[in-house]
Amino acid sequence: MGGTPVRAGDVRADGSGQPDASGAARRAPRDDPGQSVLWIDAGNGAAGDMLLAALLDAGADLDAVRAGLSTLPVEPIELALEPVRRHGLRAAALTVRVGDSSTERHLSDVVRIVTGARIPEPARAFALATFDRLAAAEARVHGIGPEQVHFHEVGALDAIADVVGCSLALHQLGLLDAPVRVVSPVAVGSGTVRSAHGPLPVPAPAVLELLTGAGAPVRAHRAEFELCTPTGAALLATLATDWGPVPDCVPRAVGVGAGRADPESHPNVLRVLVGQSRTAVPDWQEGTLYQLETTVDDLDPRIWPDLLDQLRTAGAADAWCTAVLMRKGRPGQVLTVLAEADRVDLLCRIVFEQTTTLGIRVGQVRRRSLRRDQVEVPVGGGVVHVKRGFLGDRLVTRQPEYDELLAASRRTGTPMAGLLAELDRALDDPHGGTADQS
Repeated sequence: MGGTPVRAGDVRADGSGQPDASGAARRAPRDDPGQSVLWIDAGNGAAGDMLLAALLDAGADLDAVRAGLSTLPVEPIELALEPVRRHGLRAAALTVRVGDSSTERHLSDVVRIVTGARIPEPARAFALATFDRLAAAEARVHGIGPEQVHFHEVGALDAIADVVGCSLALHQLGLLDAPVRVVSPVAVGSGTVRSAHGPLPVPAPAVLELLTGAGAPVRAHRAEFELCTPTGAALLATLATDWGPVPDCVPRAVGVGAGRADPESHPNVLRVLVGQSRTAVPDWQEGTLYQLETTVDDLDPRIWPDLLDQLRTAGAADAWCTAVLMRKGRPGQVLTVLAEADRVDLLCRIVFEQTTTLGIRVGQVRRRSLRRDQVEVPVGGGVVHVKRGFLGDRLVTRQPEYDELLAASRRTGTPMAGLLAELDRALDDPHGGTADQS
């Protein structure tokens, strides 16, 4: 099916508008991300490979996850998913095959690897937030700073594959934007576990730090071995908006991920339930961003375009300059950057390194934003990506990628006005995917 045209309304599996590894177009779930509900049953423990297996079993695309992992600047990573049984229950078991998985890495090494991947930005942000949380927990355990933490097991390639793979799968299923993400009380186990530091008590110190910091309830379990790994705890702590039983929803998909062991004491599985809220769709999404601002009047104007591009590439939600008249009548620029909390330090570092400023004003702002998606529209013999914004469940805006439209105009010799009219007709075609997502 490679090369099959994609109709307006079709969204690629990774949400980036790029083909998945099979080359086939995938219809995104009709459930809008703003209505999605996720529940994770961690009553028998949690590990990164179990969560990824469960998400794949619930409908995430394995080939698209493989394609995303293949862009990590590391040795090749192979994933294999197979059906298994645990205490008579059907489940999916994931095997991660990597090269040398014993390299010790610092947080900066892991950030470099994840930042270097060609994956959707929401998935990247979630993966980085997970590793930031994990580094902070390890730092508290060892009494050092996060940048001094030596990642051992969690810095290995299989753990990186688990975190980035889960991030990609969650993004595919529209769950990173889900307003309701609930995790059950987490079984942690007992006994001891071997680590790079020698035997450790179970629950491992980092696991307790992660779950305590997230306010997660834990439950006793008769199993005398590790049920919740640090990677699993970090993923749950980063993902959960609440902890408890199944939330009110209409179930849409169930996934069951199996752990490697098959003990007699219990079914070694983690379950995920993907559902849809029964409540009305909110008009918009609301959240908090950090606003970085500085005023500069002595920077070579040729530097500004590249600086803004660097900031956006590094994860800024937006970055722009505003012309101002400063003291002594000198013209200057106010640089404004909006970012999530986990990107603030990196973006400040870029501003200090690339400009002449001596200080940056940092504050929090509230932002209301429309829910959005992206579709591919055949125009001018090619494809143009169009972002669509929804107020509640009603389409209110759509914006094509200008550079792609300009390229099509130059390639075909068709005026932009003609291509815009062609694009509008394609978007309004009920057989090509309408704007209505209800």
